[in-house]
Amino acid sequence: MSEFASGARKDPGAPRIIDFHSHIASGMCFPQSFNDGVVDNMTVALTSRGLPVTREKVARMHAGTLTDPLCDELVAQMDEAGIAESVLLLPDFTFALKDSTHTIAELVEHHRKVVERHPGRFRVFVGVDPRWGADGLALFERAITEYGFDGMKLYPPCGYRLSDEALYPFYEICARYGLPVLTHIGATSPVLDFEIAQPIYVDKAARDFPGIDFVLAHGSVHYPDEVAMLCNNRPNIYVDVSGYEAFGAAALNTLFRRGINHKILFGTDWPVFRLQGRQTDLVEKLDKEGAFPESMTDADRDLFFYKNAARLLGKNKLKPSEVTAAL
Repeated sequence: MSEFASGARKDPGAPRIIDFHSHIASGMCFPQSFNDGVVDNMTVALTSRGLPVTREKVARMHAGTLTDPLCDELVAQMDEAGIAESVLLLPDFTFALKDSTHTIAELVEHHRKVVERHPGRFRVFVGVDPRWGADGLALFERAITEYGFDGMKLYPPCGYRLSDEALYPFYEICARYGLPVLTHIGATSPVLDFEIAQPIYVDKAARDFPGIDFVLAHGSVHYPDEVAMLCNNRPNIYVDVSGYEAFGAAALNTLFRRGINHKILFGTDWPVFRLQGRQTDLVEKLDKEGAFPESMTDADRDLFFYKNAARLLGKNKLKPSEVTAAL
C-alpha cells in the first residue's frame, strides 16, 4: 500500500505524483472502429520489424489491455507507483463514430460509479461533443455541478476545432467554475482526422477565455516546438507528456530544457501503454532513460510530478480542493 492510500508518507524520498492523463480500461469507452485502427497500426509496426505476429494476435493483445472497467487494477498499480490521484479522461467518440456501444450519458454515469467506488483517487474530465447541442451542454453541466467532475476533455480529431464557437458555451461553464480543459492534439486512431487536431487551434480560445487553463495532451511528442511556443507565451496554456512511453526520453529531456517546467504535467495515458509494464515501470522509466536533464532541480521535478497538477485542480470553485492537503 502506498503512503497515499495509508494516509501518511512512509518514505520522505518517495515520489508524490498526480497522473494527469488516464482512461478507464474498458472496451465500452472506445468504439470498435477506433480500436481497429489502433490494431492496424500496431500490426504494421510489429510485422515490419520481422516479428511473427498476426493481426488477430495483435487484436487479442490490445483487447487484453481493456480489462479493468471499474479501475480496481489501476488503483493497485497507482499504489505501487506512488500515484496519489489520477485524472480519468472521458473523450466523446459517440457523435463521430456510430459504432459506439454506449451513449455519452451512459459513459458519464459509469465514470461516476468508478469515482464513488474509489474515493479520493480519481478526478474526471468529461467530454461532450459540441454537436450534441443543448442536450449535450445540459449533460456536461450536470456532470460538473451534480456529479462533481473536475474539467473538460476534448477530442478534436472527431471533427471540430478548439476555437469552434460551438464550444464556447462549454468554455463559459469551465470559466465560471474554475475548471481546466484538456485536449488531445496530434495523431490518433487512423479512423479519425489528424489535421484538425493541431495545437495552434487552441490559441483563439485561450485568448477569449484567459481564466481557463488549457492543457495540450501528448505535447512532448506531437508538435513539440509549437506546443512549447504556446506554453511560453500564453499564461493559460499547459502541456502533458502522455505518450512519452512510445518515443523515449530524448523528447522529454528537450522539453524540460525549454524553460516551461512550471507548465509541464505528468501523464501515463493508461491503459494505452499497459503492454509495456505496470505504472511503476512507466514512472521508473523516466529516470532510467535519462528524461531529466542534469540541471533539472528537485523543485522542478516536484512541479512536473504533482505541483502543477495540484495548482490546476485546486482552482475548482465548486468544492474545496483536497489535492494540496493530501500531498
